[in-house]
Amino acid sequence: MTARVLVVDDILANVRLLEAKLAAEYFEVVTAMNGADALEAVQRTRPDIVLLDVMMPGIDGIEVCRRIKGNPATQHIPVIMVTALDQPEDRVRGLEAGADDFLTKPVNDVALFCRVKGLVRLKMLTDELRARTGADPLGLASGEPAVDGAPGRILVLDNRVAPAERIRNLLTPKHEVTLVVDPQQAFEAFGAAQGGFDLIIVNLDLEGADGLRICSQLKSVETTRQTPILILVDPEDHQRLLRALDMGVNDYLIRPIDRQELLARVATQIRRHRYTEQLRLTVRASMEMAVTDALTGLYNRRYLETQLSQLIEQSVDRGKVLSLLTLDIDFFKSVNDTYGHDAGDRVLQEVAGRIRGSVRNVDLACRTGGEEFVVVLPGADLPIAEKVGERIRKAIAAKPFLLGPGSHLTVTASLGVSSLASAQDAVEDLLKRADRALYRAKREGRNRVVPAAA
Repeated sequence: MTARVLVVDDILANVRLLEAKLAAEYFEVVTAMNGADALEAVQRTRPDIVLLDVMMPGIDGIEVCRRIKGNPATQHIPVIMVTALDQPEDRVRGLEAGADDFLTKPVNDVALFCRVKGLVRLKMLTDELRARTGADPLGLASGEPAVDGAPGRILVLDNRVAPAERIRNLLTPKHEVTLVVDPQQAFEAFGAAQGGFDLIIVNLDLEGADGLRICSQLKSVETTRQTPILILVDPEDHQRLLRALDMGVNDYLIRPIDRQELLARVATQIRRHRYTEQLRLTVRASMEMAVTDALTGLYNRRYLETQLSQLIEQSVDRGKVLSLLTLDIDFFKSVNDTYGHDAGDRVLQEVAGRIRGSVRNVDLACRTGGEEFVVVLPGADLPIAEKVGERIRKAIAAKPFLLGPGSHLTVTASLGVSSLASAQDAVEDLLKRADRALYRAKREGRNRVVPAAA
């Protein structure tokens, strides 16, 4: 793993020591000797992570962190506070300023590389999500989705009763804690929890179970893969700690557990998880907007053209049949002219709903523009497609459309049907034949389904 690390400390020996350690692990290192230079270096070099000393003359590390996290252009850069002070209140001050983690001097090599690599890995994921959504798509100051106002949902897996109860008692005033003693219960609890959990805490020293294997299973299952894991380990258990972090465990606590550090790390993990989840939701919404029609929720023309060509190719390769319907609402212009465009939009939405209720999940229902719709029917030959078209036609005509209080309108639709005729058929061929059949349906009186000529 390589990344650009900004090391900030007013003592040259400390800077050189961290620089040497990080360079030996192939990190690119940038340095600054005071707070003002650090802020300038952040803007100029855009590091992947900042190692920031707390005690500095002038602008101290707390204020530097606060300014980094308060700037929308840099708020997503992870900051690790490095301090010679080991008082809980100092850690709390750093975390309140937006710090993502902290290390105590003299810095332990295992802790240094674990924290740096873990945060760099997270930043790479965040950068990818941000790139898909655009810079600062959520407008979240410090990437903070109001963690303080919403208790975290935490699952604790530990079958040693006394330590487990202590963890629960420490967390319960601020968070909702579910304690399980059986590893299988952890997966069952996830399935039962509405909305899942924000964090999983696993004791590596479970009695009669392999804590590392459980972490591996949690990271390999779809429902728990994205949920952060914090492990509890003994001070001398470096080998299992490194293996856990390599498999994707997000953070760790060394026994004996310090209450302030537990609360700080839990809050940090929950904040990161909620931020990345909101980014994922934004990406998913953007993807849906790119392929769906905003008014009706059906797929749009762009998606139809992409998917139809693939469906045709698959049908030809597998020797399967495929058909499609083109649908046009009869006299739709008069609906807009008489009742207004808002009423026309309600008609389009209701037609889309009735189409959706008349087809299978595997069928592809699209609005291609105006009052025109296309439904692709994989695995359906022409006679079956005609029956589906008739079902849609009846669903639209059978029940009047409600336009407003006391205002109803009967709406009908005309449909053309075509099927895959040969291996040489292209998207345009299938659509043209269905459109010609649709025009025939219009000429012959509307409110009918007409198959394409052989």
